[in-house]
Amino acid sequence: MAMRTAEQNRLAGTSGRLTQDIEAHIAWLNARITTLDDELETMLRASPLWREHDDLLQSVPGIGPVCARTLLLELPELGTLTRQQIAALVGVAPLNCDSETLRGRRTIWGGRAHVRTVLYMGTLVATRFNPRITAFYQRLLAAGKMKKVALTACMHKLLTILNAMLKQQKAWQAQEVQN
Repeated sequence: MAMRTAEQNRLAGTSGRLTQDIEAHIAWLNARITTLDDELETMLRASPLWREHDDLLQSVPGIGPVCARTLLLELPELGTLTRQQIAALVGVAPLNCDSETLRGRRTIWGGRAHVRTVLYMGTLVATRFNPRITAFYQRLLAAGKMKKVALTACMHKLLTILNAMLKQQKAWQAQEVQN
């Protein structure tokens, strides 16, 4: 994916014969990505456990195929760890840097950056279409939290929900949200 993006960026500043070469390379990359996606889909559907986990994850509003498969492949511990452990593993657990007299802001760092990036995009969608995450996000904003801080808290909450769903083997249930 990154190579395809780089080639598309290079294409914008070239002309002549080089343009044809770059376009051919982009076409080859697109074909290869499609082939790999098809192979991944075949392997996913061949395993009953992976198929069930994929279906459970995609039942949550905001979690699409890319997010679900990234979580399945790059975070196999999902559903087996506690909520604190999984948050720390992904890198969305708030960590403090306090001394005896100074109390600073909590920040997130470490963990699996690629999983965190994909979870961020899923959370952006969830803040619009998932009633529980939307209500939580709006409550944090009303309390005066900055948007990025509220979004990070929503990432943490969404990850906790996904972890519990896989642990209990229960699909998403839209519940009535009280503000």
